[in-house]
Amino acid sequence: MISTAYAASAEGVSQSAFYDSPTFWVAVSFVIFVSIFAKPVWKFATAALDKKIDEIGASIEEATKLREEAQDLLATYKRKIGDAEKEAEDIVGQARDEALALKNRMTEDLEASLERREKLAIDRIAQAEIDATAEVRAMTADVALEATRQLLIANAKDAKGDELIDGAIKELSEILN
Repeated sequence: MISTAYAASAEGVSQSAFYDSPTFWVAVSFVIFVSIFAKPVWKFATAALDKKIDEIGASIEEATKLREEAQDLLATYKRKIGDAEKEAEDIVGQARDEALALKNRMTEDLEASLERREKLAIDRIAQAEIDATAEVRAMTADVALEATRQLLIANAKDAKGDELIDGAIKELSEILN
């Protein structure tokens, strides 16, 4: 059965050359089309890819430069922060030293002022004692003179009073000479 069917189909097909077939010519034209347009398409594709590769390389270089600049800026700012912290510590240290010096100077000034006031007070007290002593002596002398006068008036009557006056006059002349 198969052989009968094969024989029947073989009879209907004519024997022609392969180049008379349209499939052959479609294949040939496809190969020619591909060979004609393959080279420019290949050049265009490789140029586009090369351009894209160059753009990516430039982007990578730029990113690398930006990264390096960022690291340099970071290092600079870290140095500035360190310098600022050191400067702040120096300022605080100077402020402490100045405050301590001011405290010491104020303490010394206060002590000197207290010593001056104490000396002034002692001098005033001493002067007051001298004045009081002089006043007491003067009052004592006045009281003694008054008491002596009263005593002399009471005890020194006529002859004895004259004798005392004469003796005082003689002593007065000797004291004055």
